[in-house]
Amino acid sequence: MAVRDSGKVALITGASRGIGYGIAEAFVARGDRVCITGRGEDALKEAVERLGADRAIAMPGKAHDEAHRAAAVERTMEAFGRIDFLVNNAGTNPVFGPIADLDLDVARKVFETNVVSALGFAQQTWKAWQKENGGAIVNIASIAGVSASPFIGAYGMSKAAMVNLTLQMAHEFAPAVRVNAIAPAVVKTKFAQALYEGREAEAAASYPLGRLGVPEDIGGAAAFLTSSQADWITGQTLVVDGGLFLNAGVG
Repeated sequence: MAVRDSGKVALITGASRGIGYGIAEAFVARGDRVCITGRGEDALKEAVERLGADRAIAMPGKAHDEAHRAAAVERTMEAFGRIDFLVNNAGTNPVFGPIADLDLDVARKVFETNVVSALGFAQQTWKAWQKENGGAIVNIASIAGVSASPFIGAYGMSKAAMVNLTLQMAHEFAPAVRVNAIAPAVVKTKFAQALYEGREAEAAASYPLGRLGVPEDIGGAAAFLTSSQADWITGQTLVVDGGLFLNAGVG
């Protein structure tokens, strides 16, 4: 059955695979058109083929590159004439270890990619379409940003900044644009592979729902937050963690 065209358009960063691709799939399934970004041209091409060349376009580049951000917004506007939804999913986590030994240049890189780029994309989409026409933004944070996360401290700090960025944008972009965040626990992607590879059953045992997340879990959450059913929701961080935080209670 053909999907009914919603008339809406989304720009989704870091979406050639993993969580970003899962979100793109969910948006296309409900009738949106999408522009996806990522660093690998081949991976983006394959993703567009799977999503449907009539529904998706791609813009390769690095999220921290200002010229890439401008080009992605411009390309989306040229192709579709609007950007109703922005999903800031692009991120990096290149270091594992205690923050006492953290290379500050690496920390700067993490913040540049995970936080500054998200603000940059939001500024671009705001000026290109959303300021005058409205829409919604979803920032992909992490449970690492709302709790201590040993050995991925730089990543956790950047995701905490994403949570606060969500609050700032929600306040300043209202009432035209709603801005929310999603904070996933471990989702089965290449990005998070080191956290569960070879020990998935052990890793999943601590989750009350008995499994790790999959990209479709986050895609569904993002689809909800950008739907009319969420029209009175802004400035919130939705934790999608399979119940993991329930284990933080006493007893």
